[in-house]
Amino acid sequence: MYENLLPRFLRYVKTETRSNPESTTTPSTETQIAFAHTLKKELEELGMTDVIYNDQNGFVIATLPANTDKDVRTIGFIAHMDTADFNAVNVNPQIVENYDGESTIKLDEAGKYTLNTKDFPNLKNYTGQTLITTDGTTLLGADDKSGIAEIMTAMEILIKNPSIKHGTIRVAFGPDEEIGVGADKFDVAQFNVDFAYTMDGGPVGELQFETFNAAQAEITIHGKNVHPGTAKDTMINALQLAIDFHNELPADEVPEKTDGAEGFYHLLFLNGVPEEAKMTYIIRDHDRDKFEARKKKITEIQRRLNASFDQERVEVTMFDQYYNMKEVIEKDMSIIELAKQAMIELEIKPLIEPIRGGTDGSKISYLGTPTPNIFAGGENMHGRFEFVSLQAMEKATDVIVKIAELNAK
Repeated sequence: MYENLLPRFLRYVKTETRSNPESTTTPSTETQIAFAHTLKKELEELGMTDVIYNDQNGFVIATLPANTDKDVRTIGFIAHMDTADFNAVNVNPQIVENYDGESTIKLDEAGKYTLNTKDFPNLKNYTGQTLITTDGTTLLGADDKSGIAEIMTAMEILIKNPSIKHGTIRVAFGPDEEIGVGADKFDVAQFNVDFAYTMDGGPVGELQFETFNAAQAEITIHGKNVHPGTAKDTMINALQLAIDFHNELPADEVPEKTDGAEGFYHLLFLNGVPEEAKMTYIIRDHDRDKFEARKKKITEIQRRLNASFDQERVEVTMFDQYYNMKEVIEKDMSIIELAKQAMIELEIKPLIEPIRGGTDGSKISYLGTPTPNIFAGGENMHGRFEFVSLQAMEKATDVIVKIAELNAK
């Protein structure tokens, strides 16, 4: 039943599809466009209908028609094609069969990079399973090519097993999730589903419908540079002002000191000279009121610092990136109960907890299609220590099939 899952996944991850935050095109890279057309062809060969590539938003979408006369809701399954900001050229997956749950796995031949239970205790959860790892030089790309492989394989299973009754199912594979713009142009009317799931979570059991609210602040600081020997009462050092700005923020409200439902300010970028400095922050909080208060604090610091000068030295441009999809999904929790029931029937313990991040589902939910997130199996995403279990991908595939089956009942 899963015979094509691993070969499919390996084929996908060996295809370079890294997104580019500096690009102004959609998709942001040509490699994603090429991959989208490869997926389009595969969907057609699989027997999916209405397969199209939307060149306005970079999404490939396809339909599996219902095989039941019952009037049931139309479901969507979504995954993203791009990989994160880490080397993704010449991905060379390593396969570790029947992992013993204890041994150190050498990624590169020299053993400079390893997966070991001291640094990665989650390895102990995979005793007896087949692990797919990197070779230490690239990321793997399980985020989110495991999701694509699972959706594709689930559609193949449903097509080959018509005794499994299901309503209409639509799938979508899209670009640029990792740079936060992939779902901006998603066409919910074209997708035309009642609700959807992104297959973009981590370990087995994850079921997530609460994300951060997210904003980004771009700060430009204008200094006044003069010779340091005659600088007294004249120089305004933009770098020092940047330090002063940062020190006004709560020292403990940063990613490395927060977890759970705690929000943060994250200094993402700082560069400059005494004449001018630039800073970028991302601002995160699950609670909308606290989120708004965090943004307000940024502007309050700006006003306070500018009040010390005879002209505006600190400029702030701030924009919202996405919102907590819980505000949409909690209006109809039946789609969470459906996924939860599917997992329970498959003897998978649902792990329902907030995401300390966001998904394409955050934006798609606010566009009008409630879209929670389900596990895809990957661990240690976005770097050389990324791995995924074949058995975890099989379970994610099972969940897709079971959701479709339960929805038809």
